[in-house]
Amino acid sequence: MSSVDVRQLAVRMGGTPVIEGLDLSVHEGEFLVLLGPSGCGKSTLLHSIAGLIDVDAGSVHIGGRDVTQEDPKDRAIGMVFQSYALYPTMSVERNMSFGLRVAGTPKAEVARRVARAAKMLQLEPLLARKPAQLSGGQRQRVAIGRALVREAEVFLFDEPLSNLDAKLRAELRRELKALHQELGATMIYVTHDQVEAMTLATRVAVMRGGRIQQVGPPAEVYAKPANTFVAGFLGAPTMNFVEGLLVARAGLPAAPAVLGVRPEHVRVHAHGSDFPSAQVALVEPLGATDIVWLDMQGQRLAASMPANGAWVPGTIVGVEMDLSRACVFDSKSGERIEADAAAFRHCTATA
Repeated sequence: MSSVDVRQLAVRMGGTPVIEGLDLSVHEGEFLVLLGPSGCGKSTLLHSIAGLIDVDAGSVHIGGRDVTQEDPKDRAIGMVFQSYALYPTMSVERNMSFGLRVAGTPKAEVARRVARAAKMLQLEPLLARKPAQLSGGQRQRVAIGRALVREAEVFLFDEPLSNLDAKLRAELRRELKALHQELGATMIYVTHDQVEAMTLATRVAVMRGGRIQQVGPPAEVYAKPANTFVAGFLGAPTMNFVEGLLVARAGLPAAPAVLGVRPEHVRVHAHGSDFPSAQVALVEPLGATDIVWLDMQGQRLAASMPANGAWVPGTIVGVEMDLSRACVFDSKSGERIEADAAAFRHCTATA
């Protein structure tokens, strides 16, 4: 396994900047997830690390070695794409071993590597089958196995689960996490799916407009987002945003600010409680929990509550926010500021 360092990377497509001045360090053995919306540059960054596209400036280092000008085959990487890209006329075994055979790897070594990867990915009973005889999840396992047999220093994954249904995605997420724990390899994974990011990553890098907004452990990025973009991108439903003012202190004027509160930190109480009132607008049942949407003085809020059937649209309820878990952001820049949320006062608000 090796570290990956990207330094002042710049990539342009047709003269349009896609990435500019980007720095990123990936530690040995970590599972780093690049997360962001479509068009944010996450796949471009991954392909730059892989050597699949040319960079306009900056450098890429793998294991301390500058590989910026090296071909993909010389970068000691294994890559898994969104599409399986399997050879339809070859068996599973031949698909997995093809690259090794082309490279002239001894037959015994090829057999050892394929057997090891097949055991890890539960492909042993399928080695003689052709891709047409496999399910989507099995085909993606073969694509992952093809990368594993390279015994690379770094593994790169470009949205490998996006073509699978929800059940298969959940199964392969668990398998990928277990695989990383077993191998201890350095892995970089691209996705727009926040669930994949939160469950797989040891660290997550949230991207927007070709720039990294925040890097950190998933729980830290979720609990302490660096700005309103990160706060709003992570979470389903998204974080509630309430515009208002921070109460003046030490003679200073009140400052415009945005309060951010996660739906799980909003509690709904029966009407007549000592909390501000709101009207239930909509309820989304999710099995064990209900997402209760509230209209509160022109502000739409979401609360995640245990499912009990008590919340009926049109009902007036009391709303409690756990301000100890809330975030405060600057109204103009959107950046997180260190402030006591208890000093926040709600005013006419917009979502």
